[in-house]
This record gives sequence, structure tokens and C-alpha cells, in this order.
Amino acid sequence: MKLLFVCIGNICRSPIAEGVMKKLCEDKGLKWEIDSAGTSGYHQGEAPHIDSIRVCKENGIDISEQKSRPLKRTDFTHYDFIFTLADDVHKSVLDYKPELTSAEITLFLDALYPGENKSVKDPWYGTSSDYEDVYEQIYTCCEAILSRLTEY
Repeated sequence: MKLLFVCIGNICRSPIAEGVMKKLCEDKGLKWEIDSAGTSGYHQGEAPHIDSIRVCKENGIDISEQKSRPLKRTDFTHYDFIFTLADDVHKSVLDYKPELTSAEITLFLDALYPGENKSVKDPWYGTSSDYEDVYEQIYTCCEAILSRLTEY
């Protein structure tokens, strides 16, 4: 199974989702390919935000070696699932997707709130504690996604 998590700059939410899902898969002995990307190249090659790194480290997950990258057209055929972490990101991904797409593109929080079009809050403009709230929401949703995908 190959999963891609997408937010805007690939330095806050999607790196957390990548790190959490990698850890959950590792704990279950799953050899899945997990990655993250952004709809923009604003931070290409940069490490995740310091508070994303911190909140993951506090929860036993090291994301410090991740590097931001933009979403590529080849991602749409390489990955089985592309999870978008916000409604505006979801719309951008759908607009960008090539005609031939094999990935299922899903709004991330639909795993918890089907059809409600909920977004993971962007902590970029918030405080350090906002990253903790985002981490908890992402962790819970990753657990739900993993549970659903391992039922197949």
C-alpha cells in the first residue's frame, strides 16, 4: 500500500501525518510506502516546522529528516491513496490531477467525519499548542484510516 499526505507547504500538517502513519504501520509490521507533499513549492527542500518536529518527538516520532517537496503529477499514479489535509488543498489537488489517475483522492478527515468536508486546522499562524491539537487530530485520523485500509 502506498499513501501520500498533502497540505499546502509540506512543513506542518502533512509531515506530521507522514510521521504518524509510518509509526503506526511500523508498529503493525506493515511495509507500506508513506510520503507527504505540498501543493506549493514555497518550502521545497526544507525540514518540517520546528513545532511539527517537536510535537512528533514528544510522541516518540522523529520527522526531523523529512524534506518538503511539491506534489508531482506522477504521484497520482504512484500512490494508491492521496489524503488531502484541508478542503482548499483538496480542491487544488483535484484541479491539478492528470486525466489518468489511479490514486483515490480523499479528504483526510473524511475518515472521521464522512462527507462533512472538515479540514485539519493549519497551525502555521497559531501557537505551539495548536501543533499539539493538530497532532492529536492527525493521530486519531491516521488510526481510523489504518483500521479501514487493513480491513480490505
